[in-house]
Amino acid sequence: MGKKIDLHKTVYELCTADPEIIDIMVGLGFEQLAKPGMLQSAGRFMTIPQGARLRKVELDAIKDAFRAKGYEITE
Repeated sequence: MGKKIDLHKTVYELCTADPEIIDIMVGLGFEQLAKPGMLQSAGRFMTIPQGARLRKVELDAIKDAFRAKGYEITE
């Protein structure tokens, strides 16, 4: 079964199901996810598209990075 990422799920849901996502997100400029407590607080209501808008990161760049790591994107 391949790796999948549903952009409708919160960052917390995605990262607790697949911790590799944290490393990918940190590499994309979301360093705050590595800080203790951030995933458990903001991550519980924030989705990747919302975080991209907040951090002014192109969502397509995020999708490309996940696809490069073998993820199938669900939107």
